[in-house]
Amino acid sequence: MSDHDPGDGTTEDGASDGDPADEGRSNGPTDGRVAEDDASSARDRLEAEADRAVSEFDEGVVDLLAWLLDTETRARIYVYLRQHPASTSEEVADGTGLYPSTVREALAQLHEEGTVTRSKRASAGAGNNPYEYEAIAPSDLVRNAVGQVQSQLNTVFNLDRRLGGDEDADQEPVRITVEEADDA
Repeated sequence: MSDHDPGDGTTEDGASDGDPADEGRSNGPTDGRVAEDDASSARDRLEAEADRAVSEFDEGVVDLLAWLLDTETRARIYVYLRQHPASTSEEVADGTGLYPSTVREALAQLHEEGTVTRSKRASAGAGNNPYEYEAIAPSDLVRNAVGQVQSQLNTVFNLDRRLGGDEDADQEPVRITVEEADDA
């Protein structure tokens, strides 16, 4: 053995010295463990991508709802209430990470607009019975939004007609209908 031969069939840099006795000998994990590691790695990558896709989908839904409900805060509250009906304002604040005062103000506005309903939470003991909130169904939310869009479009068209001197300026030229999808 020379001073540069470590004696394990490799050179100092770890390469094989070409000894036929070393053929087939592996210094790494067995093939079964490699396959298991690869499967675990692939599973981890798939789970990470699935989490990212769900997160992006959720953000897309919140963006759309923010357009319908005027703010992202109101959209996040709406989504939380759809997932956790009969929640108090404190539970909504905890679940969304929003400030309690912000949640209370938004819930009051959403209730006034009819986007959420509220009722007193039943309590066996004496003391404060907080309100429980529930969000209306998404189909009702869309119907309300369609009515608002239709009204705004009609206002614009009627203004245009009045400025043009049209005598029938108060007609409603825009009608938007929302129909239930057939199950067929």
